[in-house]
Amino acid sequence: MVFEQDKKWGFYVNNLGRTVIEKNSVYPSKDHPDNYVFTWDKGRVLEEFHMVLITKGKGAFESTKTGKVKISDGDIFLLFPGEWHRYKPKKKTGWTERWIGFSGDIAKQFLSNGFFSPNDPIISKCNKTNVLNYFNTLFKLFDEEPFGFQKTASGICIQLMAELHNIKNGGNNLEHLNTMVSRAKGIMYKNIDKSIDLIKIASDLGISYSKFRLDFKTQTGVSPLQYYLLLKVEKSKELLLNTKKTQKEIAYELGFESDYYFNRLFKSKTGLAPGKFRNMSKKQL
Repeated sequence: MVFEQDKKWGFYVNNLGRTVIEKNSVYPSKDHPDNYVFTWDKGRVLEEFHMVLITKGKGAFESTKTGKVKISDGDIFLLFPGEWHRYKPKKKTGWTERWIGFSGDIAKQFLSNGFFSPNDPIISKCNKTNVLNYFNTLFKLFDEEPFGFQKTASGICIQLMAELHNIKNGGNNLEHLNTMVSRAKGIMYKNIDKSIDLIKIASDLGISYSKFRLDFKTQTGVSPLQYYLLLKVEKSKELLLNTKKTQKEIAYELGFESDYYFNRLFKSKTGLAPGKFRNMSKKQL
């Protein structure tokens, strides 16, 4: 049961479960929740989000936006409010499914902000330990129902959505991507007081600069250069607040070409000139 207070939180779980559909079985099974029963012939439209993870077996998924597509073990498909869909396991294999239904304003942001789309609802290669752990943690939470479990569940679901987004964007290259970007960030931080040769960093990491730039932006949302400049800005904030160094001294210490360039960059990233940032921050303390 979901209470109004849970809904005000902005993200809440409506239902969840797991079912093993044996080969040659009728689908949906008799154990399928009454509110969510549908037939392949008619399909259905939900008023909430669902994610369905297939951990074993094969089948088919179809929606208005995707048409009919094949599903296999390790796939997660997302169901969106107001979108007609249907799905079923293959008779010869059956499948094992786990699902979570959720709603709320925060959940809607995932759709409105373009992180997930009804046009591309299938995420492959999700049969990973951390993904399964999120599902199992939620099952345990709802079995025991401790105080405030809905709010705890919302946080776990958001972590799961973040993991799915990473898998979706990183694909088979996710582990390499994490390692490469982590190494690049380390090099940038060690050289925060200098100018930096990003082409050389890419070469040292064994990839072309264009590939390095693309992978870095996929992982962080910004280009390597912008990330490096943001590091400098964050470091300059520390120096402005915790030292008596002048703006010119800080610009020199962080390897900026000039005091003027530092001032212009800082203002473009923070909305304030360095001196004004320092004065306003001191007044708030």
